[in-house]
Amino acid sequence: MCPPHPVPPDPPAERRALIDPRKVAVVVPAWNEAGKIGDVVRKVPRRYAGTVIVVDDCSSDGTDTEARTAGAELVIRHDVNRGVGAGIRTGLLEAKRRGFEIAAILSGDDQHEPDELPRILVPLFAGEADLVQGSRWLAGGATPGIPPDRRWLTQIYPWLFRLASGFPVTDGTNGMRAFRLSLLDDPRIQLSQDWLDRYELEPYLLMQAVRARYRVREAPVTVRYHARGTTKIRLFHDGWRLLRPLLYLRLGLRH
Repeated sequence: MCPPHPVPPDPPAERRALIDPRKVAVVVPAWNEAGKIGDVVRKVPRRYAGTVIVVDDCSSDGTDTEARTAGAELVIRHDVNRGVGAGIRTGLLEAKRRGFEIAAILSGDDQHEPDELPRILVPLFAGEADLVQGSRWLAGGATPGIPPDRRWLTQIYPWLFRLASGFPVTDGTNGMRAFRLSLLDDPRIQLSQDWLDRYELEPYLLMQAVRARYRVREAPVTVRYHARGTTKIRLFHDGWRLLRPLLYLRLGLRH
């Protein structure tokens, strides 16, 4: 499979003008992100997104209150902790129910730069892509503060994704992406499956979009690693959760 044409950073003004914020919902899954989630919500430029949907996955630290105070248009709270995949799913389904056409996903831990939303939104509005995956490793991307273990892990994973899918992705675990919500109507993309409740959902979505031959592109984005702790991923336990969609789909064990 030929490599996707990468999206250049910082689209010019005439391309940014293609973005219609009334069609865009930003979905932010969050679990115990007090002290960070408010910054995420406040940073989202409303000229690029009509609403911010925060899904609080049963936090115990007031994440939901902070998100509302910061200006999130909608905060949905899970009664029990279900996982980041379930949080993303809840937000996507609500965005679709409310009539939005495009969803952009940002991490709730302030890893991403919402000002970079045009990088992943413009190709959708320009009719050039159906899903745009953020990549910290493309030219124009950045990884300030990245620890050595995260550097090599996030560089190894794309090779495994390529082996499983044949698609030359450069960053398969980046939480920043945008896509057309119409993809959720495709029976080949079944996000409602319980086994996707945690870290499995994101690589599943990317791989199924590739396998269904949607137009998938990558765009350079920043992933910021804070000294106060950025990721809740546990190396071995959650590493398997990231790997098993590749294995299951490649072997036909899941759909």
